[in-house]
Amino acid sequence: MDADERAARADAYESVRPEIVELVPAAARRVLDLGCSTGWLAAALKERGDVEVVGIEREPAYAAVAEQRCDRVVVGDVEQVPPDLGRFDCLVAADVLEHLVDPWSTLEGHVRLLDPGCRAIVSLPNAAHWTTFAALARGSWPRRPEGIHDATHLRWFTLRDAVELCEGAGLRVEHVERRPWLLWRGTRLDRHAGPLAKLAPFTFQHVLAARRA
Repeated sequence: MDADERAARADAYESVRPEIVELVPAAARRVLDLGCSTGWLAAALKERGDVEVVGIEREPAYAAVAEQRCDRVVVGDVEQVPPDLGRFDCLVAADVLEHLVDPWSTLEGHVRLLDPGCRAIVSLPNAAHWTTFAALARGSWPRRPEGIHDATHLRWFTLRDAVELCEGAGLRVEHVERRPWLLWRGTRLDRHAGPLAKLAPFTFQHVLAARRA
């Protein structure tokens, strides 16, 4: 990843996401962060309390920063489950599974590291957003530097697909947060973002909280 590409993705991959942090149980003591980027989640969780965070990250530039924040960083592909990670009471896969060849087996493999009854948090962009249909109406699939149509995405998920992904990995979905995409940020139309996000075409991202069965 070159400097320009990293700068284009900084907001999406290096910024703290409060909606993810809030879903990590306060009692969690060992958290596994798939695709941990620069370790923003670890930094936020450690401000909140005593927690051990293990991250897996394939981009060396991200991993180098994450090593200063996580207790351990495995530099490698998240599709390969390391054999020596131990057990966890929370798993986070925030906007990483859509980049994988086989997100179904990958999630299932890491869910096995969770103790029964423990939480997994999965965040996925919504392929059923209106911008997808608008691009298809013009005759092509959109490809962007980041966002729903990030050019590095290999898999695409609607809400139903996301729930099936979790259930297939041995999880029971308990909560779904629909995040809106504010094309009108800073205007009076912001107040409509919440209600519109209840409709699939206006949901930018789904964040699912699930529990290992």
